Amino acid sequence: MAEILSGIKVLDLTRVASGPWCTQLLADMGATVIKVERPGSGDDSRSFRPSVDGYEQLSAFFLALNRGKQSITIDISTPEGAELVRELARGCDVMVENYKAGSLVKHGLDYETMRAASPEIIYCSITGFGQTGPSARQPAYDSILQAIAGHMSLCGDPDGEPMRTAINVTDLTTGYCAAVAILGALIHRIRTGEGQFIDAAMLDTSVALTAQFASGYLTTGEVVSRAGNRAPNTFPSGVFHAEDGDMVIVCGNDRQFRSLASALGRPELADDARFATNRARRQHHADLSLQMNEVLGARSVAHWAAILDEAGIPNAVINTIDQVFEHPQVRHRKLRRDVAQADGRTLPTVRSPLNFSRTPAIDGPTPALGAHTESVLRAIGKSDGEISRLRARGAI
Repeated sequence: MAEILSGIKVLDLTRVASGPWCTQLLADMGATVIKVERPGSGDDSRSFRPSVDGYEQLSAFFLALNRGKQSITIDISTPEGAELVRELARGCDVMVENYKAGSLVKHGLDYETMRAASPEIIYCSITGFGQTGPSARQPAYDSILQAIAGHMSLCGDPDGEPMRTAINVTDLTTGYCAAVAILGALIHRIRTGEGQFIDAAMLDTSVALTAQFASGYLTTGEVVSRAGNRAPNTFPSGVFHAEDGDMVIVCGNDRQFRSLASALGRPELADDARFATNRARRQHHADLSLQMNEVLGARSVAHWAAILDEAGIPNAVINTIDQVFEHPQVRHRKLRRDVAQADGRTLPTVRSPLNFSRTPAIDGPTPALGAHTESVLRAIGKSDGEISRLRARGAI
């Protein structure tokens, strides 16, 4: 059976994180993704550390965000290179770019130019701050957006400094949102024949991610402050200390807390007025944490995990990245995938998170820089002589 996006062609002018994550999701669903990279150096993320042993210009970062794509090298700053991109776009359904707003106009690669040649094209522009406004031309990185959108004010210990999340959460979620928007635009085009422009801003995504915190402020005026690992609405919910390590325990309601108190051998805690209700537990969280850690500290993480599992209390060991791939459910879900590369080697990756019963996601190889330049150009009618001349003039 054909993949969901079989037959859909995507021209990918994205670099580093947000854009490549978006186009990788499309490739996972079967789209043909043609990634345009700079001749010589390629996507900046190819040179990030650590690099993959035995490969030139392949980092672990690039490997994680560019599976299943084709790579073609084009210098878009040259007139011939820009014209090549326009030719490629005429044969594609979707174009995705993540340059600063307005910076592709000078190359004739902006939406208005592309739409004039191909009215049905879906053009997705991923930027830090959107196409208009006082910050539209400013450069953006994940940490910048986490700061502006309030994420860092919410992360970290109450008496500590603001903290960013280690995961590039704004980059990746913007990539997800852009991919969803593209799928919606494809459905619209099927119904109407119309292409359209998608303005995917990291700012919009990062503010939207504040969800309940933003809603709380907008409706009540409450400004939530950092609470460390404590959840804002329930307690206990956070990191606790066993004899040989830390674990996360979460109780979402009073019934669960009563079960937890019994599992810890301290059923009287559930009848203590300081802890009998969620509101009271939140107010007296320091006292409850002290008593819980006193009990938990007497036995191992494994001991308590077994007891809490039996009692139906949500809990988890805090894994390091290497331990993640030993977790039985991670192994059962086959989240590590060894993917065959074009050179015959296999490289371990995290498989696509997309799971379909009829059209499984594809975990394709990650392309070497420019590996598909000649085949892609031949597919749009370029002769070997033309390709040689383009290469000699530095356009590819």
